Amino acid sequence: MPMIETLPVRPDTAQWPVWGTVARLVVTDPTVLDQAADLLRDELAAVEQACSRFRPASEIRDVCRAGGRPVVVSSLLADLVGAALTAARETGGAVDPTVGGALCALGYDRDFAELAGRVIGPGVRVFPSPDWRAVRLTGRELTVPRGVLLDLGATAKAFTADRAAARIAERLGTGVLVALGGDIATAGPGPDGGWQVLVQDRPGDPSCTIRLPAGSALATSSTAGRVWGGRAGELLHHIVDPATGRPAPAVWRTVSVASVSCLRANTLSTAAIVRGHGARRLLAGVPSRLVTPSMRILRTGGWPE
Repeated sequence: MPMIETLPVRPDTAQWPVWGTVARLVVTDPTVLDQAADLLRDELAAVEQACSRFRPASEIRDVCRAGGRPVVVSSLLADLVGAALTAARETGGAVDPTVGGALCALGYDRDFAELAGRVIGPGVRVFPSPDWRAVRLTGRELTVPRGVLLDLGATAKAFTADRAAARIAERLGTGVLVALGGDIATAGPGPDGGWQVLVQDRPGDPSCTIRLPAGSALATSSTAGRVWGGRAGELLHHIVDPATGRPAPAVWRTVSVASVSCLRANTLSTAAIVRGHGARRLLAGVPSRLVTPSMRILRTGGWPE
């Protein structure tokens, strides 16, 4: 997982493990920290119940078991799936929520904390994704083709960071930063000088400190964070190229993108990993920081300093 951490600033901070990563909350008004943490925990629990593919009783698993029949879902799940389908459309399918089956075939069929150290044996079948256009969402009516397993991992965390930050700021009247691993969203008034954020993937990787203006967001996608053992000693990572059903070639170790929303930033950073050598064309004019496997750094689009 990307290790992007806020530097010490005036607001008070809370953090705890969640979804195989760390949830970090920073507020500009320390007196509302406990209330803000409760709101964030509620958001995380609601999203997990709606769309976790690791929970047999989650709402999305029920839809995927419906055998291709339309199912009326909660407004939250409809919003989550809608965000994933929008990301697929905007990236030409580079970010595709129908990769769930491919991820399971690669061995990523449980929470990542349970996957660590596991080696996938020979004979594992992998396959391209069925294509996001096969999924139908009309209002709250969701239809998933028979045999398709949705995975919203490329967008749900960023969606949740945006949604939680906005709700905390609105309800408590505080400036807030919500970080879920490498997905960071801010809302409300920021501290003087903006939010200071340390961007670094793994220990020993190149780092930089940037200032995010209030209301902006940052996302980092990595081919080095969530990795596990595959066949013949290969290392697999969690960002799948939908065209092949295999982990995208590690042209980039990490891609970080700053944007107006965490969802938009994460959509672009994930798509850049999948596009590989086409990432710079995709990110033209977008504030981005790309790190190669040899730790060379490329900056584009006025990356914040």
